[in-house]
Amino acid sequence: MNKLIITLSSMVFVALGALAKDPVDWVNTEIGTISHMLVPCFQTTQLPNAMLRVLPPYRDYTDDRVSAIFLQTPDHRGQQVFAVHPFSGDAERLGARWSGTWDSPHSTPYSYDVTFDSECVKFSIVPARQSALASFEFRRADALHAVVFTGRDAHVTLDGARVVAKDVRRGKYAASDVWLAGEFSPAPVELRRVNDGFALVFAPDVKSVMLKYGVSYIDAEQAARNCAREIAGWDMESLAAAGRRAWNEKLSKIEVEGGTDSEKAVFYSSLWRCYERMVNVTEDGRYRGWDGKVHETDGVDQYTDDWIWDTYRAHHPLMVLLEPKAEAAKLASYIRMASENKEKWMPTFPGINCDQHCMINHHAAISFYDAWVKGVRGFDLAAAFKALDYTEKTESLVPWYRGPLTELDRFYVEKGYMPALNPGDKETCPAVDQNWENRQTVSVTQGSSYDAWAMSKIAAIVGDADGVKEYERRSKFYRNLWDPKTKFFRPKNAAGAFVEPFDPIICGGKGARSYYTENNAWTYIWDVQHDIPQLVEYLGGPAGMARRLDEMLNTSCGNRFHYVAEMPDGATGMMGMFTMANEPSFHIPYLYNYAGQPRKTQKFVRKTLDAWFRNDRMGMCGDEDGGGMCAYAVFSMMGFYPVTPGLPEYQLGSPVFSKVTIRQENGKSFVVDAPKASRDAKYVASATIGGRPLAGTAIPHAALFAGETLRLEMTAE
Repeated sequence: MNKLIITLSSMVFVALGALAKDPVDWVNTEIGTISHMLVPCFQTTQLPNAMLRVLPPYRDYTDDRVSAIFLQTPDHRGQQVFAVHPFSGDAERLGARWSGTWDSPHSTPYSYDVTFDSECVKFSIVPARQSALASFEFRRADALHAVVFTGRDAHVTLDGARVVAKDVRRGKYAASDVWLAGEFSPAPVELRRVNDGFALVFAPDVKSVMLKYGVSYIDAEQAARNCAREIAGWDMESLAAAGRRAWNEKLSKIEVEGGTDSEKAVFYSSLWRCYERMVNVTEDGRYRGWDGKVHETDGVDQYTDDWIWDTYRAHHPLMVLLEPKAEAAKLASYIRMASENKEKWMPTFPGINCDQHCMINHHAAISFYDAWVKGVRGFDLAAAFKALDYTEKTESLVPWYRGPLTELDRFYVEKGYMPALNPGDKETCPAVDQNWENRQTVSVTQGSSYDAWAMSKIAAIVGDADGVKEYERRSKFYRNLWDPKTKFFRPKNAAGAFVEPFDPIICGGKGARSYYTENNAWTYIWDVQHDIPQLVEYLGGPAGMARRLDEMLNTSCGNRFHYVAEMPDGATGMMGMFTMANEPSFHIPYLYNYAGQPRKTQKFVRKTLDAWFRNDRMGMCGDEDGGGMCAYAVFSMMGFYPVTPGLPEYQLGSPVFSKVTIRQENGKSFVVDAPKASRDAKYVASATIGGRPLAGTAIPHAALFAGETLRLEMTAE
């Protein structure tokens, strides 16, 4: 009996401990830090959407040697600035190029520490929004101790304990100065110029050094003000506690009940990643624009760092739901960035100093329309349309090329598709990157058709009748590439003939980039999010669509070694010809709903979550770009997904948790109540919303905004 009481007491204690966890305690920042094939997840330490971000010194957790840790990351995956490394050793080695080893990292969303075991130095850092508090613990006796700033663009000055540094963020199209201003405790005794940087040397008896610093894109004085505003003393624990509160405030916008501990960890870790970007670059009501000038924000914060090709799909729609005021500011920032670059083009991959213009298409139109149709205000839709319209009519659609219209663009507007080359033909357009990206003709045509659909809707709102007519015409261009015989969207040459030979699995070079974007023809059957009824018709009705989806899931890639070599972007996260690892696939599991077989959507979605979103270092199968992929997990684990951003609705999936509560800015809470949901009970037997039977599988955004309850009866059959 005593043993039973002890056992039961232990169980109760463990259960209460789990219940006592704050949302931030569930976050595992290490998920995905070992790459399957592409780029690993970046283990950022920052406050939500904050300007200052710090990454570990290693790129992949399996790396052994590192060259520095960077004190600021301006753009996700971009060039970092203020490279520093600790030095502890013989004085004559101080100027040598440094390559150290690391060990024992510890990470939360609001703190990070790592030991440089080659130097016997522990580095710790806790960030605020535009500043941070760092420490170096030197554990080696009888050694010279220093902190070394390195890099060809680095410049450091020292005045007692105060340090000022300048570095340069070099982008593809522009460079910008970044300033750091801070203070050491204790003060360095010497600033020494070394081979590729500046060494701040400390007295021999110093064993622990702290550095508080601010960063700025305006000037050194502003960097100092940012630090003074956010960090008064030297208390890392208090600063970490403030960071913890900031993260709990954001993560508690969604409360989940039920599910396993691992599922909670995946959910909150995914939600955490969705707050990495966009970053707020407002500094005391000012920001440095893309024109190089300092502007006033007039009360609307400036945001940047976004990859709209990824984020329009689920990341922006999630922020529309959770952070509509901030989303309005982000879209207003897009309009500012369009006005500040010399070409006046709406950005696609906005960075800290320019549009990096990666990938394909002008998908900002979709995010503008999606936000507007869901009730978000606070940005000038007419100004957005003007910039978008000008961009569509003057900027090229050639992938990864930021430049004026080419002969391919003129062909596109006149003939209604981007022309492909026949195998063996020589490229005729100088703007096309022939080394890797190529034309991507089918994907460009499909994506531009979706953009045009959104543009036609915006044109109707702002009263541009000519715009409505023209963009409605362009929204149907994707139809010109449909082949009813093979039931694929296929590349056509300039003469209007389908390119032969055609292999839907491996075609068009590495990543199929001559015709498609990073994936093959199987993925791009479904890239018609704005016109799914027409796609259903093409596939022979709902039953035909279901058969095609089944076929996709049961088609082998053939020789795995050959496939991986030819399709590196889509060769992980595979389920037949479906790949969870790449963004154009995200909506595909939900398409069974449109085929009249929602049970298959429910099974498919759960299978993607079980297989490819796990609570471990390899728990992310693809190239997670700072929230783009994790937003899929957040939505899907809650039980619904925005298949067509721009339509004010979500498609029903299969909730992982027995209850989900979404707390909205309007003070109302939308609830998904599925008390029997479990790993096996993943099928929806019946559904009501606001007490009314759910008609079909579409959940109206108005129901979420009104704070209604979606009640689901779950079953294992």
